[in-house]
Amino acid sequence: MSIRPVKHISGTTPHLEGAGVSLQRVFGFGDPELTDPFLMMDDFRNDRPQDYIKGFPWHPHRGIETITYVLAGSVEHGDSLGNHGTLGAGDVQWMTAGSGIMHQEMPKGDFAGRMHGFQLWANLPRDLKMTKPRYQDVKSGEIPEIIDDDGTRVRVIVGSFWGKSGPVDGIAADPQYLDITVPPGKRKVLPVDTRRSAFAYIFEGSASFRDASRPFGVLVEKEINGEELHMRDMSGNRTLVVFGAGDEVVVTAGEKGARFLLVSGAPLKEPVAWHGPIVMNTREELITAVNELRNGTFIKEGVRKG
Repeated sequence: MSIRPVKHISGTTPHLEGAGVSLQRVFGFGDPELTDPFLMMDDFRNDRPQDYIKGFPWHPHRGIETITYVLAGSVEHGDSLGNHGTLGAGDVQWMTAGSGIMHQEMPKGDFAGRMHGFQLWANLPRDLKMTKPRYQDVKSGEIPEIIDDDGTRVRVIVGSFWGKSGPVDGIAADPQYLDITVPPGKRKVLPVDTRRSAFAYIFEGSASFRDASRPFGVLVEKEINGEELHMRDMSGNRTLVVFGAGDEVVVTAGEKGARFLLVSGAPLKEPVAWHGPIVMNTREELITAVNELRNGTFIKEGVRKG
């Protein structure tokens, strides 16, 4: 067994998206190799309805999959073909945009005005860029939850973990998407397939992702001239941790525990040509997509569900 080292760590950056939704960008529009096959992730956490209520009106997607996971509030979604639905707390939507879809997402707060969720973009390989669009809407009760003897809780959204399999299937990146809560001070060893790239995103509490005695905070490690330097600690909330190669992730929760997403997927190692919500392999393919948006030929096929 080999423990995955931490190769990158960063905090979120504030962004305005859609019609004026205030959110925190976890990663995206940088080096796509860092988190390949995942392109972007946003944390839309807000207690002020005026900062999210205008939502994400009609916009296109092509060449990617979008994964929306709601923790508080709800998100109403619809597309240009008349499909619509609502994601509530704990629900997930895995949308394969494929050849192209026009859709909108409109968030609403809970009884206290709180809205919280994540959206992750996963790249599609070259041979599936123009596949038929597909929705997989998963209700919270369909997602298996595992409770370990020490109180660690794992929601298995995608992939298999500790003998349970998530309800989302048929995904190109062969991903694993877990929502993990570790009690205060507990140390856990979590298996991750060696063929996948992997990252964690801490959104509650704090944690140390290393096999060492230092209990709290996330340690940034850097090697200079063969010498490992301990550079600084960061608080856990809203922290991205990207791992190097290995088949295990070791985490020790801080004094208030830790909750984080652990996401992994098979890297595509393909060229990325990116224009907003359209991701292809070449600039020429992007130009074609933009021209099709202008002349009304962007939508190729109807959406299938499930």
